[in-house]
Amino acid sequence: MNDGNIVRQRLGELKELADLVAERWGAEIEGLASEVARVLLSGGKVFFCGNGGSAADAQHLAAEYVIKFHHQRKPMPALALTTDTSVLTAGANDLGFEEVFSRQLEAFGRDGDILFLHSTSGESENLLQAAETATACRIRTVGFLARGGGRLLSMVDQAVVIPTDSVPRAQEMHLALGHIICELAEEKVMEGKA
Repeated sequence: MNDGNIVRQRLGELKELADLVAERWGAEIEGLASEVARVLLSGGKVFFCGNGGSAADAQHLAAEYVIKFHHQRKPMPALALTTDTSVLTAGANDLGFEEVFSRQLEAFGRDGDILFLHSTSGESENLLQAAETATACRIRTVGFLARGGGRLLSMVDQAVVIPTDSVPRAQEMHLALGHIICELAEEKVMEGKA
């Protein structure tokens, strides 16, 4: 197969998946944007976490809230639990890697916040513990998942399970949905209503 065919095939897979996700999850994504706006308007924070490529998505999305998405506006409080190397390495060394996100939630999370957990497997111990800690701290949890959702599916308040076994396609959809939620939430916050 030549490179042009690979490009068309991969983009075709993404288009097909985007159409499926829009049909299945469109209303739910709009609802999540309203929920994020409510959290922010009530003084809460948005947390993100994930591993590998999903960690990169977590920090990418947090930056959109803190800096801006489409509009110049006041910063919105969001934090990726994947970015502080001293916290991550001390936590992994002293407590175990499975606690690197949950420990931060204990430190910074409050009742009324929201946590997005990005995972293509739904099986990472650090995400499972983060979901448990968030529930104990009364932080709402949303799983951006794939491949059936794994164990994390039953541990989050709300799950968006991308119908694919492809890790790259799932991560691309997670980021796209995160951007859409941020765009809609930004508009709502600027209008002062969720």
